[in-house]
Parts: sequence; structure tokens; C-alpha cells
Amino acid sequence: MKKKKLIIWSLLTLLLMAIISIFVCDVIIKENAKGKLYSNVNDVPYRKVGLLLGTAKYTKRRGFDNPYYTNRIRAATELLKAGKVKYLVISGDNSRKDYNEPEMMREDLIKAGIDSTRLYLDYAGFRTFDSIVRLKEIFGQDSVSVISQLFHNERALYLASKEGIVANGFNAKDRPGGEGFYLREKLARVKVFVDYLIATKPKFLGDKIKLPE
Repeated sequence: MKKKKLIIWSLLTLLLMAIISIFVCDVIIKENAKGKLYSNVNDVPYRKVGLLLGTAKYTKRRGFDNPYYTNRIRAATELLKAGKVKYLVISGDNSRKDYNEPEMMREDLIKAGIDSTRLYLDYAGFRTFDSIVRLKEIFGQDSVSVISQLFHNERALYLASKEGIVANGFNAKDRPGGEGFYLREKLARVKVFVDYLIATKPKFLGDKIKLPE
């Protein structure tokens, strides 16, 4: 009986620690993002480079258009056309021959009227962590406007601060009904601190890419 109680108390303690960790990591990341997020393009400070974070064009289950993707393309187009960034680094997953987020986003941005010479592709943005680190290590940038949804931008801005990058976020619209508690995002925020604790490195680095002035 004592052993059973000990196991129960141990599990409860672990659960409590997990809840506290999620809460603390979330608060730290939110606090870091205060004053750095914008939803109105006119308020966004000028940066030479914008970083468009990749996502799938279609939903996995039914193959519908992914509103996260569509809204990020719109936000990036708006930012470029407003002259708030000069160049755009499109960072996403290209881990399979039949799947290429940066290329898909590039094509849709060109269709939206963006000059292709302003677009640079990062094929190894497998995670937000990789995208941020590679922005500095590969593309040589120490300031940026990050383009994604608000919840994603908050985490990206914390990563940027850890990498010594001066960053702000331009918030793409969320999906309808999506403005709520993102359990996956909360866990991803804990992973940020774990990554730095264990000194995680990007999956790939490679040759440096110089952007024009």
C-alpha cells in the first residue's frame, strides 16, 4: 500500500512540475515578445530582411487549403509591398523530394506580384529553431521581421533574442476560431528551453549566403 501511495505521489509531483514548467516557459516567452509584435503593417519598423516561416500549403487530413499558409503569404506580400522589408528569406521544410515548403511559398509570392529577386530560400528550416539560427549563421543577418501567426512569432522572437538578433514580428491572421490555447505550442515553448539546456544545433548549416545591400 505504501509503495502504491509513493508511486501516486511521484506521478502527481511530476505532473505538477510539468504544469509549472509549461506555465513558466510560456510567461517568459510572452514577456520577451511584448512591444515587438505588430498586426498593422503601417506600424512595423523597417528591417532589411523579413523571415517567412514555412508551413504546409494543404491540411494533412483532407487536403484543404491551410489557412496558416495562406495568411502568411498574404502577410509577407503586404510587408514587402509596403516597403517594410527589402528582401525575404523563406525558411521551411524540404526533407523529401516531393515536399518543398520554400519553393511553394516562393511560387505563391511571385503569383502575388513579388519580384523574385527579392526572395531567398532556406531549404533547411526544419524547425523554428533551425530557421532562426540559420538566419544569422548562413544569411548573416542580425536584425529581422519575422512573419507568422502571433503565437508562433512569440516563440521565434525569443529564439532570436537568444541568438543576438534584433527582431520584431508581423502577425499573419490566425485560422478561424484558432485564437485559443495551443497545447502543441505550449509544449514547443518548453522545448525551446530544453534545446538551449542541452546545446542543440541545427540539423544543417552549410555555406554562407550573402544578401545584397
